[in-house]
Amino acid sequence: MLNRIDGEVEFVVKVLEMCPEAFTLKRMSTMTGAQERLITDNLHLVGYHVNDMLMRLPSHVTRDELASAGQYALVQSARNFDPTSGVPFARFAAIRIKGALVDELRSMDWVSRGARKKIRDLNQVQDRLTASLGRTPTREELSNALGVPISEIDDARDQAATKVLSFEGYDGALAEVLPTREVGPEAALLASEQIVYLRSAVSALPERLRSIVEQIFFEERSVTEIAENLGVTQSRVSQLRAEAMLLLRDGMNSHLSPDQVPNPERAGGVVHRRREKYFAEIGEKVHATIAASKAVQSVRAAEVAVVDAVKAMQNDNNNAESTFATIA
Repeated sequence: MLNRIDGEVEFVVKVLEMCPEAFTLKRMSTMTGAQERLITDNLHLVGYHVNDMLMRLPSHVTRDELASAGQYALVQSARNFDPTSGVPFARFAAIRIKGALVDELRSMDWVSRGARKKIRDLNQVQDRLTASLGRTPTREELSNALGVPISEIDDARDQAATKVLSFEGYDGALAEVLPTREVGPEAALLASEQIVYLRSAVSALPERLRSIVEQIFFEERSVTEIAENLGVTQSRVSQLRAEAMLLLRDGMNSHLSPDQVPNPERAGGVVHRRREKYFAEIGEKVHATIAASKAVQSVRAAEVAVVDAVKAMQNDNNNAESTFATIA
């Protein structure tokens, strides 16, 4: 049960902290058949460039993180591609896919680009001095060669040693040293409220979108498997997932942060009315969940009161019998 709740909280974060590009994603109905074919025929480009990049990356960078960024870039490439430009789509998309992968890696990096450049310069100078001196150069020698203070040499080395750590790589000693981070009452209450709205928002989704969300986030099934079961392309599943995420985000924000819900393109139109109906259904489900929870709490409180009353009566009877026996 705890794992399920942790997964739901993580999903809430994903919904509420979606990347800025998702705000500009057009509705799936605007995709033409030609654009969908471009995506389907060139989906292998994402796998190729992801695999090529993973060979040069540390093990904590997962394939899924890069694949999501690459797939999004492929969809955007299909939308923006001009067949009259004379540039093959594969080349056009490859440039954007590689750029998206690099951007994704930069977003994971704790060290700035400027700091990375200093680290590269330091490594190059250190290698050159090691070769010429026949030994490891001192901090002073590196400082003179680079023309920077020794403090900058030390800072660059510290930043070069920065890594993303995992508890799984240690025998428990690290976990004993680090302080515990227990969730406070306020944070726990907020997370509980978000879970209620999340469950309601998911259950109120149109059937097909709800099925895809549940399979991807709760059942952890792959896009390939879902596409095969539904009889659609992988790109179509990705499109439906993006549409569901946008709808979930706006649905939750309509109750938790109304100012973050974008204004409709056509107020009063069919799309606007459907969204408003979806938002209202979320509210109804939340209120029903809260009412049911209060009813359960009332029943439990009544049961506790009955048990306490029975215990009190038993104690009174025992005291009375003891008093009677003493008098006799």
